[in-house]
Amino acid sequence: MGRRKTDNHTPTTLNGLPQPQGSKICFEDDDDEAPVEETTESSNFDESMCDAADDSNRVIEDTACEPGQSFNDKDDKTSADYYFDSYSHFGIHEEMLKDTVRTKTYQNVIYQNKFLFKNKVVLDVGAGTGILSLFCAKAGAAHVYAVECSHMADMAKEIVETNGFSNVITVLKGKVEEIELPVSKVDIIISEWMGYFLLFENMLNTVLYARDKWLVDDGIVLPDKASLHLTAIEDADYKEDKIEFWNSVYGFDMSCIKKQALVEPLVDTVDQNQIVTNCQLLKTMDISKMAPGDASFTAPFKLVAERDDYIHALVAYFDVSFTKCHKLMGFSTGPRSRSTHWKQTVLYLEDVITICEGESITGSLNVAPNKKNPRDIDIVLKYSFNGRRSTISKTQHYKMR
Repeated sequence: MGRRKTDNHTPTTLNGLPQPQGSKICFEDDDDEAPVEETTESSNFDESMCDAADDSNRVIEDTACEPGQSFNDKDDKTSADYYFDSYSHFGIHEEMLKDTVRTKTYQNVIYQNKFLFKNKVVLDVGAGTGILSLFCAKAGAAHVYAVECSHMADMAKEIVETNGFSNVITVLKGKVEEIELPVSKVDIIISEWMGYFLLFENMLNTVLYARDKWLVDDGIVLPDKASLHLTAIEDADYKEDKIEFWNSVYGFDMSCIKKQALVEPLVDTVDQNQIVTNCQLLKTMDISKMAPGDASFTAPFKLVAERDDYIHALVAYFDVSFTKCHKLMGFSTGPRSRSTHWKQTVLYLEDVITICEGESITGSLNVAPNKKNPRDIDIVLKYSFNGRRSTISKTQHYKMR
């Protein structure tokens, strides 16, 4: 996956001149319609969640290592080995801990709902530094089992001891699918399993495995709801700089690389003023009930233009929620919410769509783990558009890796 070189972005008008943020484009034959100022504002969690009726190689802190494997052993490594090794460095955890939207939400969920944790046995899947386990212990949990596969587990044990919670938190180093807990059942499973595009790195299946093996019948999974959303953006500047660049490189045709660049989704922060259409709910997942196979799906979409503009890419983002709290809590990774380390996932289109207000792009998005490496994601986008200024019907394949 690629990343932008900067978060600054100036949308482009139809004639190639910079478009003031929050303005509307008028086509030449739209003389009867005066430009209308468009206002947008940052949204909190409740505002950022798309109404169901409307129908961004991320490294997560929490991994769930091969026991006895040397950190410096580079021989015979699989993609899974590299995945777990990537979490052994403190820098990854620093980035996630400093993501206050992420970490403070978990802290607030735990501290403001101590009734859920008091005297309960908790399983922290992919504990990383142990921050969620520490929150749970401080909230009154009877015991917390923190499972971490990377070498960060050794640091987590020291952190737990340094902070005086060794009698409450037990750090277990290994894969969730291979370890044995000292108890037969747990009351709560907590995990920060979400990846770019929600599902990248496929840690959700590890959480579901733990749920089916250890969670009591009336137990709680936190978070318990996650949803994936889609919208469309104008992004001429970046696409020209990073995609169209390969058409002519010092006078030579290198467009074969352009094809590869289009296949890899971009993880980056999208300016909310780039959004051209409504946002569409693609998929809602109930983590407490879903089956592992439910993470593979095909979802239809219809994106309706809210202004006249070009569309260069579709953008996916996710929301998570904790519905067992006193009041609904959670966060969004959408463009209209405070930025997180997940950013958004941008899927560039091969062709530029010229769209008028009220016109719609329809299609479907198929999402599935890659067969060779299930931590990667294969995405198939089918879309069609029949507007006043352009018509297109196409299928594009993407791979997050």
